[in-house]
Amino acid sequence: MDDTHSRLGREFFEKSGEKLSRALIGQILVRLSDGKRLAGRIVETEAYLGLVDKAAHSFKGKTARCAAMFKEPGTAYVYNIYGIYCCMNISSQGDGCAVLLRALEPVEGINEMAMFRWPKPKPRFKVKDLCNGPSKLCQSLSLSKVNFDQHDLVSDENLWLEKGGVVPDSMVVQTKRVNIDKAEEWSSKPLRFYVLHNEFVSVRDKEAERQMEGAGM
Repeated sequence: MDDTHSRLGREFFEKSGEKLSRALIGQILVRLSDGKRLAGRIVETEAYLGLVDKAAHSFKGKTARCAAMFKEPGTAYVYNIYGIYCCMNISSQGDGCAVLLRALEPVEGINEMAMFRWPKPKPRFKVKDLCNGPSKLCQSLSLSKVNFDQHDLVSDENLWLEKGGVVPDSMVVQTKRVNIDKAEEWSSKPLRFYVLHNEFVSVRDKEAERQMEGAGM
């Protein structure tokens, strides 16, 4: 890895799920593919708080599927959805706690990302469509359960995080998570974070944005 890039160490990940979810905003996710850096700035996350969180895969305890959520903070939890797509999480402090990466702003290797995202040639594409969703970002960075589940992001040679720019609280929306309506009272918990007005975010909460801007944050 180029010495000019600052890889995040274990201490960065040793936070509660909610705090890590916020701290990840602005950091850089890097995937090394055939010697080529594919990288994106994290602009949207969701925290899942383990054994108390009815929306978490780990709510009912440790299983083979969610084992990574019980491992050391900084462990990748990659799981399959709908049989063909994947989503990536990062474990935090706390049994069964992890943060879902929902969207990235691509910064390096954009053409390579496009080839992974759209295997059939697509000469014209919108960069914002590459990683504006948890499955899309896994496609664009070629992240799969087989290749990366339970890998340690502190030491892995092909997937890691680097220090990005600081995103002030005035530019971060905190709101409820997406598509977890069956999680009862946990459906409305404000455990999603995203960069205000960022075009790469998957889903905007315009009401939360209005309240935030009205409060003068």
